Amino acid sequence: MMIATYIAVLQNVWLVLLGMAIIGTIASTVFLALVLIAARRHRRIATQAQAAADARDLSEFPRVTVLKPVHGMEPRLEQNLESFFQQDYPNFEIVFGTRTSEDPALRVIEKLRRRYPYVPVRIVLSGQPTWPNAKVFSLNLMIESSQSGYFVISDSDILVREDFLRNVISPLLEPQNGLVTCLYEGVPAEDFWSEMEALGMSVEMPSGVMVADMMEGMQFALGAVMAVRRDALDRIGGIGATAEYYSDDFVLGQLVAQSGYKVVLSHHTVGHVLTTQSFGQTFKTQRRWMQSTRYSRPKGHLGTGLTFSTPFGILGLVAAGALGYWPAALGLFTWGYLNRVIQALVVGWGVIRDPSALAWCWLYPMRDLLGFVVWTTSYLGGSSFYWRGEVYRFTPGGRIVPERRRVESASTVA
Repeated sequence: MMIATYIAVLQNVWLVLLGMAIIGTIASTVFLALVLIAARRHRRIATQAQAAADARDLSEFPRVTVLKPVHGMEPRLEQNLESFFQQDYPNFEIVFGTRTSEDPALRVIEKLRRRYPYVPVRIVLSGQPTWPNAKVFSLNLMIESSQSGYFVISDSDILVREDFLRNVISPLLEPQNGLVTCLYEGVPAEDFWSEMEALGMSVEMPSGVMVADMMEGMQFALGAVMAVRRDALDRIGGIGATAEYYSDDFVLGQLVAQSGYKVVLSHHTVGHVLTTQSFGQTFKTQRRWMQSTRYSRPKGHLGTGLTFSTPFGILGLVAAGALGYWPAALGLFTWGYLNRVIQALVVGWGVIRDPSALAWCWLYPMRDLLGFVVWTTSYLGGSSFYWRGEVYRFTPGGRIVPERRRVESASTVA
């Protein structure tokens, strides 16, 4: 009697797990369908936007200030920064921001300054930040040092082509557009885990962004590149309005959209250059991003769990197999795998044009599984996190509180 009861309970457990696998498979299939539709829409809009940018005469483009916060040395830093010096654009300057004159990145900047003497360059030393987000504190001083009406904010690990500025500034010449942001291709280092992280950047991230753009329009921005007009910044109270947030890029786009301007997802893509990291380092970085999303957009982050496919395919294989439904088990697993391969090909190769997505599409389901594990762990542990040598704590709404910071010198402008 006890054995029969145990078997019945176990069977019910497997039935529940199978039901979860089926629900997850349906949800991830619906998400894939939305991704395919959004990708086709994005490519159509991108073709039109590229034609509009190419049709503009260079004399139409205004003076632009490129804002580049830097923080220490990193692999390929010189190549990344040099790509901004090489812009085919009539009138631009580059303003670099760092905390102190001792930052080793300044040696690279000085080298490039000598190599490209015709590109105006200024350096703003911010000193000890007094705002929670040190990068935003630096950006505010950089913006205050400029008279430009157009700004391009870009991280130090971003690699661009020569036509980058022309393409991202073009939409801002329309008065209703206040901010332009770009999708990016993951550029891996020479190790397996950076390859996996790069795949996520080229497939997972743009999939979600394109679907969001299709469903409700862009209500946020991506930190790799944000081109913004000064009047849009002024309307939201300046860049300082994002100073309390870890995801300052997301909040900046959100505030610009809420102020009445349109946020545009550019047709132009850039490269996000990764460094060699261990699995543990990669996992911590991705978990920090997931935690930020969990705190800033709790409902959306919870729903993200239903967009993964591979975990539900594995669950279906195990649960249906345990119940003896082997055709269903193999079917659920196979579709869970193919779902992500299709996504990698359509988005990573078809939209982002990342050759790694074409070569490694068969391995993307593993990245999807890793993403699910990271998503799960984002609900575990405390709210403190380590970021650029300092310790912060997440608070509700995605705001951050510094818990331990290095002491730097007072601010100076060079």
